[in-house]
Amino acid sequence: MSLFFSVGSPETELSEAEIRDGLFSALGMLGERKRVLAVPPDFTRMHSKSGMLTEMASAYYGDRLVDVLPALGTHKPMTDAEISTMFGATPRELFRVHDWRNDIVTLGEVPGEFMADVSEGKLDYTWPAQVNKLLRDGGHDLILSIGQVVPHEVVGFANGSKNIFVGTGGVMGIHRSHFLGAVYGMERMMGRADTPVRRVLNYASAHFTNELPQIVYVQTVVNKNAAGKLVMRGLYISDDDQAFELAAALSLKCNFLMMDREIKKAVVFLDPQEFRSTWLGNKSVYRTRMALADDAELIVLAPGVHEFGEDAAIDTLIRRYGYCGTPATLDAVKEDAELAANLSAAAHLIHGSSEWRFTIRYCPGHLTQEEIEGVHFAYGDLATYTAKYDPEKLVDGWNVVDGEEIFFISNPGLGLWAYEGRFKD
Repeated sequence: MSLFFSVGSPETELSEAEIRDGLFSALGMLGERKRVLAVPPDFTRMHSKSGMLTEMASAYYGDRLVDVLPALGTHKPMTDAEISTMFGATPRELFRVHDWRNDIVTLGEVPGEFMADVSEGKLDYTWPAQVNKLLRDGGHDLILSIGQVVPHEVVGFANGSKNIFVGTGGVMGIHRSHFLGAVYGMERMMGRADTPVRRVLNYASAHFTNELPQIVYVQTVVNKNAAGKLVMRGLYISDDDQAFELAAALSLKCNFLMMDREIKKAVVFLDPQEFRSTWLGNKSVYRTRMALADDAELIVLAPGVHEFGEDAAIDTLIRRYGYCGTPATLDAVKEDAELAANLSAAAHLIHGSSEWRFTIRYCPGHLTQEEIEGVHFAYGDLATYTAKYDPEKLVDGWNVVDGEEIFFISNPGLGLWAYEGRFKD
């Protein structure tokens, strides 16, 4: 197991040339490869710099890069326009679509005893280590798992083995890992590299990847500099956990804003290119909840949001139950076999609820007031709220609008915000 490249700090701003040199240096250490599979994120991680890294890998390997499988998880397939925007000159014909319901093989099962131990006795089901069959059966001699390490609501920090076992995972694996995170407690996990879900994923990686080609993790840390420009703060490449762990340590410094006071009113903007569902857009809830005061108001400007779930079955379940809090959701799981068979939906309903502690006011571009209120959110007219809280005029952080102090976040996917009194560790 090796660390092939490591550079980063909260002040680092890697140039494109430095990124290319670092990647090429690492790939050179791997020796000759004949059939390479790249597993980058999809368009929901457009800002991760992963598209650029995939394009660079394509330039390095040429026709030896034979497949690109975006780690969709439960998300919708990327459009041609999204692929072109994110992945540049990477040949379009290389891209494959991950079908989390059908294109799956199971490599092994994490035992129920291990699950009970990491969940503090809350769950005792086994966990299937599922991946897209292309990873096992595609005849590759290298898998490049590319992605951004950033605080995450389900696993603590995104990426590492999550990109493989969730990003290319199957129905049961995704459902059960999401539910584990939800019942253990999202606020106990976000911004922590060692969590129950991460332990399950790492168990699977240690015990069941012998059937797969060598996996090399290319991990980025990204945030905005003082000028508001997205920059790469760190790049780490290894064929073990080292790249993820180093990136998580840096991400904690770059992507986690620990606040000395709570937020009474927050305004979060969801880029319409990136956020088209509450399944994704509820990062506005997940990433701010630990910074919001009791009775606070979270205003979500969501011009691109037109649905709740990216998956049709999950969309139906979100509409049926709404974001109704943990006790009601857990009761629904016991009573509704369909929800019990879609545990990631149940987890999402828990994650997206304020637990009635603060108000979530969604201002969608393409959903009605009746639809928004039907899932237990407050409704806001997008035009009215955008006129008052103009994302083009606000700056990230504290602003004063009509004499009122508000906290603005231009992209909730880039960080985690927490009041120091709520982050107990």
